[in-house]
Amino acid sequence: MNTRTAEEIASVLHRAVQAAVWAPSVHNTQPWSFVIDGDEIALRADSARKLRLGDATGRELSISCGAALMNVRLALRVLGCETQVRVLPDPDRPALLATVRPGALLAPDEHIRLLHAEIERRRTHRAGFTALPVPDRLVETLAAQAATEGARLTPIRSEAAVRVIAGLTCAAQDVQSQDRLFTLEMIRWAQPPGSTHREGVPAQGYPRESEPTQPDFAQRDYAHGRPWGSDADQSVSTSPGTVTVLTTPGDAPEDWIAAGQALQRVLLHASAYDVSAAFHTQALEMFHLREFLRQELLSGEYPQMVMRLGFAVDESEGVRRPVTEVLEERRPH
Repeated sequence: MNTRTAEEIASVLHRAVQAAVWAPSVHNTQPWSFVIDGDEIALRADSARKLRLGDATGRELSISCGAALMNVRLALRVLGCETQVRVLPDPDRPALLATVRPGALLAPDEHIRLLHAEIERRRTHRAGFTALPVPDRLVETLAAQAATEGARLTPIRSEAAVRVIAGLTCAAQDVQSQDRLFTLEMIRWAQPPGSTHREGVPAQGYPRESEPTQPDFAQRDYAHGRPWGSDADQSVSTSPGTVTVLTTPGDAPEDWIAAGQALQRVLLHASAYDVSAAFHTQALEMFHLREFLRQELLSGEYPQMVMRLGFAVDESEGVRRPVTEVLEERRPH
């Protein structure tokens, strides 16, 4: 990077953080902060945004931050830089999840450009899909994308296995919905119609009424009995789509961060072909159900995300906090 001026480096790093904030996160909590110090970006976990009940270990927080790290990497690459990444670089600072420095000049290839172009376009879906199937060849490509980050994306082809995953999702949803404190924690991140908050799940981000899929995958009840949600017609969106599970061989914080990077790479590539994803983390938030899924269906690998892939008819706007709320800049003395 010695061929770039300090001002050019600062501009590159700012643009990378601007891309990072568009990553998906659990309930759109956006549990990250960034520090630009010289030619380095530090990615830190924001513990104030951690779900104390739903994510006691910080697994989902780390996956969310891993997705943001992937966006940083892609932004630097599309701006013509190699990336030098250190994950969990300081054992004495567990909140410091990664540092990234721009390296040597390197022109981006077409695939990097394709992924980067989807960063602000990608949206989370919270309903069924149309009957149009996701092509097998695309699913194979998505699996290859996950593999480049050390994770495995497995499409669940067995109807019986799909029913099992749907049943675990519904069981977890039913149990969680009876837990008052858990419910209060979740609906803290539900925004009412007309809200100007740039965090959490906006009311237009899910249908007011949606047809159940077959088998049915329970959706989070962000409205909690209130008449919130989009009026988009969901009558043709009753397919569960292609059910997939993202897994890692280990289950340590570095595996969670890797899973987040793999997840975002998969989502961006899918978005480029107009394929959306619906996330289901309910069963993964309950130890016994997660272990059942791991041992009975996933050959001992650790499930990090259950998601359905498909073609959706509605489009919602994403909301994110401004970069000024998540970025600290350290000036040289």
